[in-house]
Amino acid sequence: MKAAQITKYSKQFKVEVRDIPVPEITDHEVLVKVKAAAVNHLELLIATGSVKLIQDYAFPLTLGNELTGVVEKIGKNVTGFRVGDAIYTRLPLQKIGAFAEYAAIHADAIAHLPGNLDFVTGAAAPLTGLTAYQSLHEVLAAKAGESLFIPGGSGSFGQMAIPIAKSMGLKVIVSGSPTARERTMAAGASQYIDYTTENYWERLRDLDYVIDTLGPSEFDHELSIIKPGGHLLSLRTGPNKRFAKAMGLPGWKQKLFSIAGAKYDHKAKKKKIEYHFVFVRSDGEQLRKITKIIEENRIVPAVDPTEFRIEDINEALNLVATGHPKGKVIIRF
Repeated sequence: MKAAQITKYSKQFKVEVRDIPVPEITDHEVLVKVKAAAVNHLELLIATGSVKLIQDYAFPLTLGNELTGVVEKIGKNVTGFRVGDAIYTRLPLQKIGAFAEYAAIHADAIAHLPGNLDFVTGAAAPLTGLTAYQSLHEVLAAKAGESLFIPGGSGSFGQMAIPIAKSMGLKVIVSGSPTARERTMAAGASQYIDYTTENYWERLRDLDYVIDTLGPSEFDHELSIIKPGGHLLSLRTGPNKRFAKAMGLPGWKQKLFSIAGAKYDHKAKKKKIEYHFVFVRSDGEQLRKITKIIEENRIVPAVDPTEFRIEDINEALNLVATGHPKGKVIIRF
């Protein structure tokens, strides 16, 4: 089968498409014939070695973290799935490999494809869906009636996070481009701030939560709008000691992340705010809950129209890294 692999971490990495054997499955895995795989910034972080303190890999490494496909074979201890089922998944962090014609995946990581999505749009849902779900339910433990702001939330993350937050009874405020206002309000946002004409930090005050999608440059502005006792969770700024402990990382890694995140923890603590960093994990049971939200809200993730095949993997990664895709970039098989 064809697979897109790297042989080492490198800032100037190049992915090679190789022929490798179809993987064998264990008793708890299913063999999936891949139909589509999404290309994310996470692939760039993995390939450059930026996340090797969180998860280090053996080489050669098949890249790719989320996919849709059809179950072709089932391990003897697997229940709830049959040959021929259409599934979607965020692959377990320890065993990625979505950029391949086949993938062996632990059954606990997969869920049936939502009925309103096809293989292409479905490949754009699991990573952002699980990120939003785990951020809101587990890390923040948000409660009905509380307020949430998502700066830059008009993209693929917000598309999943807004309906999940609304289903929990949160008031959701989003900033983004003027072209995304109508779509974002239709998804359930209570307020929309056009970043081209307004500064959110001049409009908002005393919020319970901020989920940051923009990175370190916005950290101070985001802190300024959260009330004491509130929480700032970032998908981009960087890990800290709280994150390392939650991940169960060894003591020496906890010390490293404590040093790396000290600046952000210190700034947050001065304002009596807790800073969190999240790194999404696979979870088939949570995916089934997300499927229900996707189907009930008729969510269809935006997908970039460029049709990439596995041979185009470097062009697809380049579009994610330096271009302006009009939605999730998808490899079609």
